[in-house]
Amino acid sequence: MPKLELKNISGTSVGSVDLDDAVFGAEIHEHLLWEVVKWQLAKRRAGNASTKRLGEVRGSSKKVWKQKGTGQARQGSRQAPHWVGGAKVFGPKPRDYGYTLPRKAKKLALCSALSLRAKEGKLIVLDGFATDGKTKSVAGALAALGIAQPAAKVLIVDGKTDGKDNVNLIRGARNLASSQWIAPEGVNVYDVLRHETLVITQAAVKQIETALKGEE
Repeated sequence: MPKLELKNISGTSVGSVDLDDAVFGAEIHEHLLWEVVKWQLAKRRAGNASTKRLGEVRGSSKKVWKQKGTGQARQGSRQAPHWVGGAKVFGPKPRDYGYTLPRKAKKLALCSALSLRAKEGKLIVLDGFATDGKTKSVAGALAALGIAQPAAKVLIVDGKTDGKDNVNLIRGARNLASSQWIAPEGVNVYDVLRHETLVITQAAVKQIETALKGEE
């Protein structure tokens, strides 16, 4: 079971923390990381391209002219696809680009992402993240941890205390352009990989480990 230095928001070491080897010391599967990021981004696609079919085009469906005797080609209505402003044949419609991915693959990918940050030395565990809710305070705490703002991208994970979110931390972190707060239950592969550093509280570590081990 890997050990990691436990720090406070002043950057001072206050002990050590044991991390679960299955979550933070797992084998890194690069292909799974790629698969899960692709799956996450596919779910985000809006698919808003839309064209009008025959029944959706505005206008009269009256026959343009009589069938015979005019010397012109027979026509059904102005809504037909070959008329300007008419319908589109087999045109695009809003669609869902999402697809299913095995739960085991998603779990292994998340463990790989967390283990990658731990292996790189870019995982910082705090005993807590108490703040007054000001952006300056959160930025100062990150600077004390050696994370310069706004140059470095950092993902802050903090769990609930007595059933309540750390509202001051959420308020203080949301105005940092390169930082993001996320709850333990929302931790995902894409956000872990797109941020250079992962700052996580000791309480959040336990929640993540419990959640991932509970899916086995």
